Amino acid sequence: MRLFAIGDLHLPGGQEKPMDVFGGHWEDHFARIAQNWRTRVKPEDTVLIPGDISWAMQLAQAAPDLQAIGELPGQKIIIKGNHDYWWGGIGQVRRALPQGMQAIQHDTVDLGCCVVCGTRGWAYPTEENPLPPEETRIFNREMIRLELALAAAQKAAAGRPVVVMLHYPPLYQTDRDTPFTALLERYQVHTVVYGHLHGAGIRAGFHGMWNGICYQLCSCDSLDFDLLELSLEK
Repeated sequence: MRLFAIGDLHLPGGQEKPMDVFGGHWEDHFARIAQNWRTRVKPEDTVLIPGDISWAMQLAQAAPDLQAIGELPGQKIIIKGNHDYWWGGIGQVRRALPQGMQAIQHDTVDLGCCVVCGTRGWAYPTEENPLPPEETRIFNREMIRLELALAAAQKAAAGRPVVVMLHYPPLYQTDRDTPFTALLERYQVHTVVYGHLHGAGIRAGFHGMWNGICYQLCSCDSLDFDLLELSLEK
C-alpha cells in the first residue's frame, strides 16, 4: 500500500464557485486531479484529504462531490476544513460517504502500516498576534481534540508511525515552534499533512522536517494539482 495526500479540492457542491476566479491555473482543476489520481493510485492505496472538500452548504448538496471522489481509485480518508459547511454530525457524514471513504473527526483509522488521526485545527496565538476570546475558545477546543486523537493513535499504533491530518497549518516558515508542534512532538508523530494555504500564502507554509516530524503542505494548488506521495521512512 502507498499513501498519498491532497487537500482543498474545493468541489462545487451545487454552488456557482468556479475556482478559476483565483487564477487560470485553477481551470478544470478537478479533471486534472482526477487524471493524475487515476494514473498513480492503485485500489490498495490510501489518499488523505485534509479538508475543504466541497463548497456545498448542505450534506445533500455535497453528495455528488463525495461520489466523484469515491469513484477514484484507493481508499480515501477525509477531515473537515473551514469551508466544509455541509459537514454536520459525524454520524450523518459517515452514513453519506460512498464505499471506500472514511471521515475522521478527532479520532483514528488504522491502516496497518501506520495509524492516521486528525482534526481541523485552528489559528494559534502568538505574542505578536494574540487571538480574540472567541477564537481562543476554538483554538483551545481544537488542541483538546488533537490531543485526544493523538493519545488514541499512539495507543493503537504500538510503535508504528502516526500520521496526522490537520486542515489549518500547525506551523509556518517563520513560526515553527507553536502550541501545535509542541503537542505533536510530545506524541512523537511521524508525519503531518495540512492544507488551507493558497496562492501567495503557499510560500509561507513549512514543508519538510522540523524537530523530528515531517510536515507536508498538500493544498492541491501547492502540488500543481497532483498527489503527494508520503514516505513512512525516517
